[in-house]
Amino acid sequence: MLSILTTLQARGRVTAPELAEACEVSVRTIYRDIDALATSGVPVYADRGADGGYRLLDGYRVRLNGLSQSEAGALFLAGLPGPAAALGLDAAMIAAQNKLMAALPAHLRQDAGRTQERFHLDAPNWFGEAEEPQYLRAIADAVLRGTLITIRYQSWRSERRRRLAPLGLVLKAGAWYLAGLIDGDVRTYRVARVLDCTTHDDAFDRPAAFDLAAYWRDSTLRLEAEMHPHVAVVRLSPDGVSLLDALSRPYVKARLQLDQTADADGWRIARFPIGKTLWHAAAELLRLGPEAEVLEPVDLREKMAELVEATAKLYHPARTA
Repeated sequence: MLSILTTLQARGRVTAPELAEACEVSVRTIYRDIDALATSGVPVYADRGADGGYRLLDGYRVRLNGLSQSEAGALFLAGLPGPAAALGLDAAMIAAQNKLMAALPAHLRQDAGRTQERFHLDAPNWFGEAEEPQYLRAIADAVLRGTLITIRYQSWRSERRRRLAPLGLVLKAGAWYLAGLIDGDVRTYRVARVLDCTTHDDAFDRPAAFDLAAYWRDSTLRLEAEMHPHVAVVRLSPDGVSLLDALSRPYVKARLQLDQTADADGWRIARFPIGKTLWHAAAELLRLGPEAEVLEPVDLREKMAELVEATAKLYHPARTA
C-alpha cells in the first residue's frame, strides 16, 4: 500500500494495471489495497472513462523540506541503473526514487525528472563491456552486513583461498574491485577473478579510520607508480607528440615533460614514465611507430631495435636476411 501511495504521489493519475505492474502484484490486489487506503482516510479517488485511473486529492503529499533545486537533481543523478542492477538493488532504487519524487515539491519534481532524462552514466571504457562477476551480489551483501567471507581467488601468479573482511566495493571502468582486510592489511581484489565465495555469519570490527574513497585514491596512485617506475627520454615528431597525448594514460600525461623548443625538423624531446619491464615499455612506445625515437635508457633503445627488426623480418624476410 505504501508503494501504491508513493506511485500515485509521483505520477499523478495511474490505472490499476499500471499500479499492478509497478508493485508486482495482481490487479485484484490493487483493488483491495486501494479500498483499504480509502478506508484508512487516504483521499484516493477513481476517475472513470478511457483516461481514468486512480489519483490522490490535489495537495495530499509529504514534502521534503530544505532541498535546493541542485540538491534534488543531484539525488537523482546518483541513481545509477547499471551498478544498481549488478548489485541486485535496481528494484530498491526505483522504489526509493519514486518515494523521493513523491515527497518533492512540484517545482523540484520537474527538475529532478529532467536530470533523469538528460544524464546517463556508461561506466565501461570504449570498446569494453561491464563485468558481471558471479559472486558480486554475495560479496555486496557481506559488505553491507559487515560479515566475513572466504574466497578462492585467481591472481596473475596463482590460485589462493582467502578469509577476509570485506570493507567496500569500487566500480572502476566497468570492473568491480573489493577492498578486503586480511592479516591487518587492506588489499584489493578484482571481483571477476573470484572463483568461489562463501559468506559467513561472523561479524568483524570495521577499522574506524578506514575511508574507502581515500583508500582507493591512494592505492590507484601507488599502483600507477609501481607500473611506471622508470623514465624514458624520447624524441618525438609533431605527429608523435599528438599520438603520445592521445594514447597515453592519464598518469603518464600528467607527468610528461615536453621541451618547448624543437629541432630543425620540428622534433622535440620528451621525458615521461614508462612500464617497469623492457618489453612492456617497448610495447607502449611501438604504438607511436616511426614518429618516436627512444634516446634513453640505452637498454630500452636496444629492445626497440630488436623488436622492430624481428617485426620487419616477418614482412620482408628476403630483404632482412
